[in-house]
Amino acid sequence: MKTVATLAAALVGFVSVSQAHMEMMSPAPLRSGYNRFTEDQDWDMRSPLESSGGDYPCKGSLKLLGTPQAGVVAEWTAGQEHNVTITGNTPHSGGSCQVSLSTDQGNSWKVLRSYIGNCPVMGESSYAFQLPSDAPTGQVLVGWTWFNNVGNREMYMNCAVVNIKAGQYSTAGESYAKRPAMFVANVGNGCGTEEGFDLEFPHMGPDPELNSRRTHPPVGNCAY
Repeated sequence: MKTVATLAAALVGFVSVSQAHMEMMSPAPLRSGYNRFTEDQDWDMRSPLESSGGDYPCKGSLKLLGTPQAGVVAEWTAGQEHNVTITGNTPHSGGSCQVSLSTDQGNSWKVLRSYIGNCPVMGESSYAFQLPSDAPTGQVLVGWTWFNNVGNREMYMNCAVVNIKAGQYSTAGESYAKRPAMFVANVGNGCGTEEGFDLEFPHMGPDPELNSRRTHPPVGNCAY
């Protein structure tokens, strides 16, 4: 009976961990259960990045690039509005998020839009942004990052492979080349965030969504 009880407790713990926190559902991230190409599922998709930064970026999933597991999960058009959908049951009083794009296999990232406060929320929520009309075409990575308001000082990140096709060119909005770099903190880089506040990104990019009256800039040695 003791063995059965121990096994049951372990299973409960596993379920609790796998259901904790939040994750990007669409576009479906690499190694996600939502991704039809996934063979080696990451059962900790909702967990934060390692505090050492050892699995930055994308929770170490970029090793799959160039394999069948890194298939395109969404088709986007430059100049049009798109969105990411987040799901989960532990939003830690929200916080601040960014949606960013990488055209060099995750070596560098540019911000598509920043969301300050109330990101994410309990259950499912979608966050819209306009893809720059001059966004590079072809296969790229889209990254969703989150800095929680309450709890351990962490950074969450999920990444998906999408394909961008050219749209009708427009000069409206800020060009892709001028977009700021994605903010990185709480991953052993000397830069951190203050608990109990919604992170105020140093460089938000165009059209930030502001939903907080209690913000705080990053702390520590932040090279931004």
